[in-house]
Amino acid sequence: MNGKYVIVRGDRSGVFAGVLVAQDGRTVELKDCRRLWYWSGAASISQIARDGVKSPRNCKFTVTVERIVILDAIEIIPTTAEAEANIKAVPEWKM
Repeated sequence: MNGKYVIVRGDRSGVFAGVLVAQDGRTVELKDCRRLWYWSGAASISQIARDGVKSPRNCKFTVTVERIVILDAIEIIPTTAEAEANIKAVPEWKM
């Protein structure tokens, strides 16, 4: 899945969306990554990966960071092109 836009669920670190750069066991590197802190309009991250979210204004997706290494990945789900565009269109949640 290298080079694909994916959603990664960490055991404790949270849920992230970005382009998969590398994976070594539970260590995953993503680029152009956002943390999906809270979502509305999807029942699960599986639905987000397939459809995106239905209520983007009610979601809390952070700013995009250039690179991140997640040390506790327990799930990696490739997204559809529709879901990728939807996730990227959610306004940045920041203070």
